[in-house]
Amino acid sequence: MTSLDQPSFSLVDHDGRPVTENTYQGRWQLVFFGFTHCKVVCPRALRRLSSVLDELGETADRLQPLYISVDPERDTPDVLREFLRPYPRYTGLTGSVDAVEQAKQEFRVFARRKYDPTDPDGYSVPHTAITYLLSPEGKYAAHFLDSITEAEMTVSLRTILAKTGAP
Repeated sequence: MTSLDQPSFSLVDHDGRPVTENTYQGRWQLVFFGFTHCKVVCPRALRRLSSVLDELGETADRLQPLYISVDPERDTPDVLREFLRPYPRYTGLTGSVDAVEQAKQEFRVFARRKYDPTDPDGYSVPHTAITYLLSPEGKYAAHFLDSITEAEMTVSLRTILAKTGAP
């Protein structure tokens, strides 16, 4: 049985380095699941989250944004690194199909490959569009639905981070 209270994962980052939930301890983690071939939801979420980080100013330095692929067959570390080039704050994470499935279970994320004749590879991956916030100890702190505005998310993050003080 998985628990969103303190999700765990064992993946590789977009530079090919092995990472786990312990890699980012000491920093707040802003976690979004997506994939590089996503046409609408993921690019919109990355733009919105990047704007929120810009709005937070120096407070954003306390956050480690993570983009976990739900399409490990296409999203190699190199592909993720190139995809995230316009979003330099983000670290892309991927891994084997089993490792990504485990991470999805830990965060209770839905993602399933679906036939898509408009995609060059013939499939897309509809998925949960929620951003998760984990504390510096790696514990679940909050989540933000895809429908949240930049302003609402900025206020929420400021409030949460202000209540916790340092680090």
